[in-house]
Amino acid sequence: MKTIQLSALALIAAAGSAHAHATFTKPTVTAESYAVMELQLPHGCDGKATNEVRVQLPEGFVFAKPQPKPGWELEVIKGEYKKTYDDHGTDVSAGPVEIRWKGGELLDEHYDTFVVRGKISGVEPGAKLAFPATQLCGSDATVAWTEVAAPGADAHALKSPAPVVTVVEKHGDAHAHAVAFKPVKLGSLDIEGAFTKAMLPGQPVAGGFVTIRNAGGEDDMLVSVSSPAAAAVELHEMAMQGEVMKMRKLETGVPVAAGASVELKPGGLHMMFMQVKTPFKEGDSVPVTLTFEKAGSVEIAVPVRAAGPAGHKHN
Repeated sequence: MKTIQLSALALIAAAGSAHAHATFTKPTVTAESYAVMELQLPHGCDGKATNEVRVQLPEGFVFAKPQPKPGWELEVIKGEYKKTYDDHGTDVSAGPVEIRWKGGELLDEHYDTFVVRGKISGVEPGAKLAFPATQLCGSDATVAWTEVAAPGADAHALKSPAPVVTVVEKHGDAHAHAVAFKPVKLGSLDIEGAFTKAMLPGQPVAGGFVTIRNAGGEDDMLVSVSSPAAAAVELHEMAMQGEVMKMRKLETGVPVAAGASVELKPGGLHMMFMQVKTPFKEGDSVPVTLTFEKAGSVEIAVPVRAAGPAGHKHN
């Protein structure tokens, strides 16, 4: 393999404690398209600063170009691809397979993101791409986020999962507007049927919906929701008060009783995305993290459906 020395930094995949994994800011990428991958490093190694980050690039993420970042020395390692890829009419069979950032300093109490651009090529929609990452903190501290779940296995059961993205269909492809949400399991909870709707011009907020089934013998509670696509995500309930439909924020969360299910749906319980940064478009997916009182947190990609009727006015 060849090694190219550059004077900068870029991409990242990171690590943290058992409570903060290395993740991408967006959980989905589009098939046969260029993607700007922004990975986030939440902290260092148990109090020590991060000085080096190594990220392996999976087959199917090709022609990688890291974005320079001041204060770090960038090392790009090249190797052979398993397949040959078309780069604007030129067959390419080798390229970057690993990125390393050296000599920087990210303190344990600080947070940062790093970026790399590449093409998603030869990967079927629905497949997951894992980017195993290792962070080095000094000469005696290392955290490896390199575990990859077997096909069909629950990645949340892994102790040190590699950062992962899911490949979705290219906009304009047949049936792209009908991309369905794939059920997710978190402990005894089954998360199904998540969706949101495309936003109309001038619409400042958006609703989100999901069904949660609790197959366990212990009650749980959906205590919070977050997304990098919005300034905040709140849990709301809509209900008729007399002849007026009113909405209220649920301060403590949404209970999910043992052996029962709860449905967040239009006109009832729902997630409310506040101050959306970029309007949701049909065929896109919105990254969302659900946090439960007992089951913990899970990241999902919520499909965006076509905009429906205006519905009730919030009061």
